[in-house]
Amino acid sequence: MKILLIYPQFPDTFWSFKHALKFIHKRASLPPLGLITIAGMLPENWEKRLVDLNVSKLTNKDLEWADYAFISGMVVQRDSAKRIIKICNDIGLKVVAGGPLFTMEHDEFEGVDHFVLNEAEKSLPQLIDDLKTGNAKRIYDSCGYPDIKETPIPLWKLLDFKRYATMSIQFSRGCPYQCDFCNITSLFGHKVRTKSASQIIAELDSLYRSGWRNRIFFVDDNLIGNKKYLKTELLPALIKWQKGKSCIPFNTEVSINLADDEELMRLMVDAGFDIVFIGVETPDEHSLVDCNKNQNKNRNMVEDIKKMQRMGLQVQGGFIVGFDNENENIFQRQIDFIQNSGIVTAMVGILQAPAGTKLYERLKKENRLLGRFTGNNLDGTTNIIPTMNLENLLEGYANILKNIYSPKPYYQRITTFLREYKPPKIQSRWRINDFSALIRSIILLGFCGKERRYYWKLIAWTFFKRPKLFPVMVTLTIYGYHFRRICDLHVFKNF
Repeated sequence: MKILLIYPQFPDTFWSFKHALKFIHKRASLPPLGLITIAGMLPENWEKRLVDLNVSKLTNKDLEWADYAFISGMVVQRDSAKRIIKICNDIGLKVVAGGPLFTMEHDEFEGVDHFVLNEAEKSLPQLIDDLKTGNAKRIYDSCGYPDIKETPIPLWKLLDFKRYATMSIQFSRGCPYQCDFCNITSLFGHKVRTKSASQIIAELDSLYRSGWRNRIFFVDDNLIGNKKYLKTELLPALIKWQKGKSCIPFNTEVSINLADDEELMRLMVDAGFDIVFIGVETPDEHSLVDCNKNQNKNRNMVEDIKKMQRMGLQVQGGFIVGFDNENENIFQRQIDFIQNSGIVTAMVGILQAPAGTKLYERLKKENRLLGRFTGNNLDGTTNIIPTMNLENLLEGYANILKNIYSPKPYYQRITTFLREYKPPKIQSRWRINDFSALIRSIILLGFCGKERRYYWKLIAWTFFKRPKLFPVMVTLTIYGYHFRRICDLHVFKNF
């Protein structure tokens, strides 16, 4: 059996980092972890080939070679997935589809021959058996959640490492919180299921043996969902694993209550974590109550963020506008919060309601849904009818982006962060790509860019005040270039 694993293309978004990746000659931030994990579940004697449309093209040779096309993706990849399915249908290639997009919307994909819904560890084995006998059904579903201690090591050999900036692995699934706009719990449940520490070390060892030496992203939706196991098992194992290596940097997603646990922060930093993404959402306490973001309530979030920065963790943040309680002063409040916190990478979006969430069900009852959830705020749409005037919401959203990503406030925010940030004692070494990025940043930002005045001022300040943070500073200036390009190309023309 010949299996062609196809990963749909992402649109150009904040999270694509497309314009920043050019500085280091990469094509994608992350590989398709789900598909290469699925590849590890397929029989060893089946031939497998991966085409990630974010780094390469789908050719006729690939399609003619395959017996089946396996496609996986997220909602934001919907349009690309539909194009792939049509291509396969046109040549008579059977399609198997799974992942969040198809689990949520399988009724909308008539061209798919076989669906693997929910988590594949439970539903894929039966499909494999049926494919062998030629009796495959259209839908393979499962109840309950699998034990991910049985999940195999991803098939790294399918990847061309040179095309990716970061590799990814997964430690846990599920989240203990119940934010009403988030579909993570509807997909993976509230109970946090974890792999064993030995599993993670085995995955890291296999990745290291394959030649990977750069950043690794733990894709968990909340790495600290099981703090006890993290402290006693995983982090000590990671600290031990890092010894004798040139510090492989890790990043992940956590909830803001990480700031309450100094021991956990210290262990994470010692293990190699230097970047964490946090869903801040909003500084408005009433909105936090309404969306059930309990972990963010009744705390000084700016001080919590600075505490993490001082411990050696760069905080990236997610923000949302469009909650029912908000009025038009929320836009300036978001700007002020982002600037004061020193969150340089601030991802701001308009509230949307994914299917399966409590927010979706509530708004459905209130007849306040508009079309489908796109997963992409850059198209200037939302699938809800907000309490605020929609035109004012969209204008306010665009104004936030214009403020936080314009050169002056953006470079001020980098300085705010660098003043607080205490870098880890063990840092990764500069590599050839880092020097290449510096040279290109000097050309594009220092000489050609409208931010050149602020760029040189920041370089001088960093060189004299925080010279150890020079590599971090260069990276953040390049991120700023990406964010401004995204805004200019996709956001402001839609508003």
